[in-house]
Parts: sequence; C-alpha cells; structure tokens
Amino acid sequence: MYVCSCFGITEQQVKQHADSGACTPRQIASACKAGTDCGSCVRRIQAILGRGACPRRDLADQGRPVLSDLEDAA
Repeated sequence: MYVCSCFGITEQQVKQHADSGACTPRQIASACKAGTDCGSCVRRIQAILGRGACPRRDLADQGRPVLSDLEDAA
C-alpha cells in the first residue's frame, strides 16, 4: 500500500528504512523524500514508526548518525 503518493513510497519501503535505522519522519524523508511534498503522509509515517522500537535510538540520543547505511546506499 502506498504511504506517500507524491513520491510513490510504499509502507514496505518505509519499514525497510526504519529497519535500517530511520526513527523519525524527518529521517524517513531524508532517506526517500516521503513527507516532503504535500505532507499528508507524515501522520501515516509516524504511525508506522510508532509500531516498533527504533534499532538505533541510542545513537540518535547521543547525536551520532543513524542513517549511515541508507546514505551509503543512495
């Protein structure tokens, strides 16, 4: 199912980015642009992210980069 119609981002893609370390809608946006156009998908992204634990929350809390795997893949 599409989460972001503007950029064609699916729920599965958001979950993959979350599994790679994205913990916030802003980090998802950085990884795939979802939520950066009309913004109507941001609440849905928040709901998806809220369902699981952030695997790299400790890094984020320390101010360290959590998206290095995503940035390397881009």
